[in-house]
Amino acid sequence: MKILFMGTPDFALFSLRALVDAGENIAAVVTQTDKPKGRGMTLTPPPVKVYAAAHGIPVYQPKTLKDGAFETELREIDPEMIVVVAYGKILPKYVLDYPKYGCINIHGSLLPKYRGAAPMQRAVMEGETVTGVTSMYMAEGLDTGDMLLTEKVAIAPDDNFEAVHDKLGEAGARVLLRTVDAAKRGDLHPIRQNDADSTYAAKIEKAECLVDWTWDAKRLHDKIRGLSPFPLAYTTLPGGKLFKIVRAHPEAGTVSAPAGTVIAADKSGIKVACGSGVLVIETATPEGKKAQSAADLINGRQIAVGTKLG
Repeated sequence: MKILFMGTPDFALFSLRALVDAGENIAAVVTQTDKPKGRGMTLTPPPVKVYAAAHGIPVYQPKTLKDGAFETELREIDPEMIVVVAYGKILPKYVLDYPKYGCINIHGSLLPKYRGAAPMQRAVMEGETVTGVTSMYMAEGLDTGDMLLTEKVAIAPDDNFEAVHDKLGEAGARVLLRTVDAAKRGDLHPIRQNDADSTYAAKIEKAECLVDWTWDAKRLHDKIRGLSPFPLAYTTLPGGKLFKIVRAHPEAGTVSAPAGTVIAADKSGIKVACGSGVLVIETATPEGKKAQSAADLINGRQIAVGTKLG
């Protein structure tokens, strides 16, 4: 079966690598254009492009799929199946309708929950203990296509977005191989999604990364985990400088200090009063600096008992 793979970031790489390792015929890869990154804004190719080029797979990077240029290229590639994993662009109808075996997408949630751009982050931020991946036929709506196969994945209490991303990347690769194999046998049984059960995982906006210390410590911990290692939840120090929280954990208990007040600080962590309970900051990044442990933050006088955050 001739497969066209469409994907861009590291999450997509799990699936592309699995297809190649399984000996599938990857006719070409479509990925997004190179983007400026880092302080020097160096033009950087997507991870999928780097991998494909290293394995001799033709790479296409159309700026848009809406004109006739890519339609011509699609006919030249002539795929029997299109696999889409975190490509990052909406596919027009002519792409969806082209392949004999359909356009199959791997989505980082147990659909219909967490449709949208940030399913992995949102699941962690909401304190979910189980999430998963779904393979589905793509439709013109946002993650609304008929479901094919799923795999559940546990979220551990201390898992951050990065940990869940990697777990789901591996699970997605397994589900994709099973889906492709079933398609070859004609043994796929699509299940329509129940829209009434759907939830939406919107793209993470900077404004929502701000810590609200009136929340309870457990809820704040979930938010911090879901935003780590990027873009990171943040608060502000006296004077207005940003203070990004990389790693923390909640502690139960009743405190009389106002929410956002540092009530204790030693090498084990910086304890901050919350609306309910205490958040213990283990690692944080002061504005303009690298990530530091609680001990380093205290020694560098970045923060002290009595400091009011946010």
